[in-house]
Amino acid sequence: MNLSQAVSGDKYPSRRRVGRGPSSGWGKTAGRGMRGAKSRSGGTIKSTYEGGQTPLFRRMPKRGFNNSRFQHRPAVVNVGELVRWPGEEAVTPEALLKAGLVDSIANGVKILGNGDVVKPLTVKANAFSEKAKEKIVAAGGKAELI
Repeated sequence: MNLSQAVSGDKYPSRRRVGRGPSSGWGKTAGRGMRGAKSRSGGTIKSTYEGGQTPLFRRMPKRGFNNSRFQHRPAVVNVGELVRWPGEEAVTPEALLKAGLVDSIANGVKILGNGDVVKPLTVKANAFSEKAKEKIVAAGGKAELI
């Protein structure tokens, strides 16, 4: 808090304007010092840089197997989202895509069991959770794997 702020009672301190002459107290090098990367314009140092020492993330051993590059995650739909589905039409991945309940069917569709099924539906999907299958069958519908 500077003196002018204390006198005027401003809620936020004014921004420090560095490099604006010697009388400001923040002239010449503007608080950056004389030498080094941090004194130069455009000089930034990565947060992982440790002064030439091998960084922590490179000192740690790599562990496990990472298959995320080839991982295929299906689009998921909860049975509770099918409440307003028209009863005569079967629930298929293409119909879900058309209705806007999934963004893509390229990796398949999985039906999950969150919510309640209130009417019998014929649901065709690539995968079902056990709970979803139970709820669909209990409501008098059919859960068919594609």
